[in-house]
Amino acid sequence: MKNTLLRKSSWMEWSWVFIIAFFVLSIYNPIFGILGIICMATPLYFSLRGYGKIHCSHYCPRGSFLGTFLNVFSFKKSLPPFFRKQYTRHVIFGAMMGSFIFSLSQSGGDVRIISFILLRMMTASFIMAIFLGIFFKPRAWCQVCPMGHATGLIETMQKKENR
Repeated sequence: MKNTLLRKSSWMEWSWVFIIAFFVLSIYNPIFGILGIICMATPLYFSLRGYGKIHCSHYCPRGSFLGTFLNVFSFKKSLPPFFRKQYTRHVIFGAMMGSFIFSLSQSGGDVRIISFILLRMMTASFIMAIFLGIFFKPRAWCQVCPMGHATGLIETMQKKENR
């Protein structure tokens, strides 16, 4: 089954449609922001199943969008070494997850508020991704993406367990 997943690289050519649909639906009705949980859960699902960061390289709608549309506008420079450090990725992950958890704790379980929280996080990270993609390489965000970082940590822990 792992080999079957690896052959689906053509998904990356069109998976950007999902992130556009997410934003269009969420503008139409913010309750669709709840679909943002899929963007957070899918990479974790693949990683926990032992597929590592396959979501990042083969399926990620944000990565697909960045690679498809920012290639023309990008300055195509490498991220500064500071961004590639483990510490920086830990800080970005901690800040985003801390903000997410704090916001959820304040939501009172209201689905509309949770939907808006997810929409806000998705929008903020999408804007940051576009900014990084223009000033650096198109998929520069992928090097600091909190979900990619989380899947990498899971993959590392699984490798240690299998030794």
